[in-house]
Order: sequence, then structure tokens, then C-alpha cells
Amino acid sequence: MKRPIATAAVLALLSPVTAGAQESEPVSQCLAVAETLPHVQFASFDVAAVEKGNVSITFVGHSTFRIESAGGVVIATDYNNYAGQGRLPDVVTMNRAHSSHYTDNIEPEITHVLPGWGDGVTPARHRVVVGDVFIRNVTTDIRGGSLGRAPDMNSIFVFEVAGLCIGHLGHLHHELSPGHKAAIGRLDVVFVPVDGSYTMAQQNMTAVLQDLRAQLVIPMHYFGPTTLNNFLAGMGEAFEIKVNSTATITVSLKTLPDRPTVLVLPGY
Repeated sequence: MKRPIATAAVLALLSPVTAGAQESEPVSQCLAVAETLPHVQFASFDVAAVEKGNVSITFVGHSTFRIESAGGVVIATDYNNYAGQGRLPDVVTMNRAHSSHYTDNIEPEITHVLPGWGDGVTPARHRVVVGDVFIRNVTTDIRGGSLGRAPDMNSIFVFEVAGLCIGHLGHLHHELSPGHKAAIGRLDVVFVPVDGSYTMAQQNMTAVLQDLRAQLVIPMHYFGPTTLNNFLAGMGEAFEIKVNSTATITVSLKTLPDRPTVLVLPGY
């Protein structure tokens, strides 16, 4: 997928490339950097690749989604040794608020393993291109029990593919600051935890979604229909509510809903 070329001033604002990624630093199509900096703009670029393919999204369960690009890249989010039916993923992302969101036993065939936490001093920073997908992360804090808030131990992963900006909020424990929102940029599709307790209250999560303004919201990390229905009831006025009959959808820029929509996929 071809990407816009930015000036050096823009590149200086972007975090380092993940070790092992391409040497030339990728530039996000989902960040409105050019709109916020004076005298800086993206060069024109060929967007033909944007129209080429759909993206397949399957809700595996809990907070794991299987994302498959038109170029054949398979990604599993919050990977815990299971990525649904099909071959092993090329890329796995993980978060560590709870053991159900990561694993220490990674199959050697998985070539890109992206943990959402750092070493406690340096936050995780990922900017990697795999085939036709660009993956980056924005760190947030988690509750640290008696130690208080643990900084930068959760990651919101953003997957840029076929012109779409797809975000996975991970185990989000707090509302987003202006800095977080600027670093995330535009999201077209967002996977959101709606349990209302282990992450944060549903009304706070609803406020996050209103800030992000994604066209397609897919709930995850809920425990039974009551929790899900409570979330849907709080979203009904601003979002259209739809329930899919299967756990898999295909989505593209052309097929995004005109009105912001919450789409429930089977399984939790």
C-alpha cells in the first residue's frame, strides 16, 4: 500500500520504527498532522491501492479479533494462544492487564510479536509494516492495584490497511487525553471493551467513543448479554445498533455505514 510522503518536520514527530521493521519509516494516513502544524503538508500520493481490497474481521472472542487483509496478512489482537480458525497469524498484538490478553508461549512461526507494554521505564513503541498493513500503537495507563496507576502498560493498536484506520482499545482503564486522541488520529473501525468494570464504567467508555467518532464500533470484552445490552442502551441515541448473524464481516472504505453504527458480532 502506497503511503503519503511527509516532510522531515512531520517525521520528527513520529515514534521510532519497531526493531526488525522496514528501514524507511512509514507515515500514517490516519494522523491529521498536516492540519495541526503550520507550513507542513503531506505530498500528494497515489490512492489506487485503497480501492483494491476488503478487510476481513472475525470476532474470535473476549478481546481477540482476527484481521485478514486483501494481501494475505493475518493479525490476531490480544493474542492468548488462540486466533480462531485458519493458519497461524503473521502478527499478534498483546496487552498484559490480565493473563487472558497475552501469552508467554509464542509459536515460532509467528514472525511479528507486538507486546503492548514496555519494560516499566521505556514504553512500548511499534511502527511496523507487514505486507499491506501498517501497525502502530499508542500507550495508555492501567490500574496498578496497591501501586496505583501503572503508566504506559496498555496499548491501543491501530491497523492501517486498504485506506481504513482500525483501532483496538485493548484493556483501556481511563478516558483519553487530547494527546492520546492526537496520537491515535482518525479511526473508521474501533474494537471497544464494554464490560463496565474490569476496564472502566460504560458511560466513560461511551465518552471515549464519542471522542473517537468511528463510523463502526464493535463491542468486545463483555461477560454475558446483560452487560452488552446495558452498553447498547447507552449508545442507542447517537449510534445505529445492528447485530450480525456471523462472527465475520468484510469492510472497506466504500462499505462503511453512513451513520455511526454499533455492530455486535456473535461470541464473547
